[in-house]
Amino acid sequence: WLTDAPGGFTDSQLKALSRLLPRLGAGLKMYVRELTTHNVVSAYLGNHAGERVLNGQVQLGAGEEINAAIWFSDMRGSTALADQMPAREFLARLNRYFECTAGAVLDHGGEVLRFIGDAVLAIFPIVGPGGAERATRMAVAAARDSLIRLDRANAEPRPEGEPPIAFGLGLHVGDVLYGNIGVPERLEFSVVGHTANEVARLQDLSKTLDRQIVASNAFSSLVETEWESMGSHQLRGVAEPQQVYALK
Repeated sequence: WLTDAPGGFTDSQLKALSRLLPRLGAGLKMYVRELTTHNVVSAYLGNHAGERVLNGQVQLGAGEEINAAIWFSDMRGSTALADQMPAREFLARLNRYFECTAGAVLDHGGEVLRFIGDAVLAIFPIVGPGGAERATRMAVAAARDSLIRLDRANAEPRPEGEPPIAFGLGLHVGDVLYGNIGVPERLEFSVVGHTANEVARLQDLSKTLDRQIVASNAFSSLVETEWESMGSHQLRGVAEPQQVYALK
């Protein structure tokens, strides 16, 4: 405590400060603890999911249907590389890939929901009038940014014999159930539903088509950019064939 009074603090002021200190300390401790909790939950769950959890949405099955653009990316050749590379080197490579993909999602307003091994599941929620066009534009901007980051990462020196990082990306849009899944003792905040399943199948199809970024007709029709038609394809587990486009 500081004062500019010529005689310093009076005895009564010092007593008042002494009475205040324990109360102030308790208040600051609670504030720091709350701030730390918020930061930890946001880091592990994402900002939006973290806020929902902190606000009490912690029951199994609690959630809501939302409309969103969905991102699902997967690193190429990871299984073989994990067998060949020392664990720490593989982990460093994995994190460079996540910086290219998940980092781009976060910087363009998306929310990363899960890291599934070396896959990234993310959403760009659709909110308000024009929300679908806005969300899909943000997802495409993130996709293009991920390619720029990938080029930059691959330009860095790497151990001899280690191939460049590569990944495939599927983009889709539709309704998903956004909420808690798992068991009461261990919950995860994620999205489930046919749209989430289909975007994973789209990413799988990118390998067959030898294209880095593919999107459904529902997604591509909302974004005015250069798309290359890849024809109609039967996605595994999906009843009707889907028209698929590749991002040029």
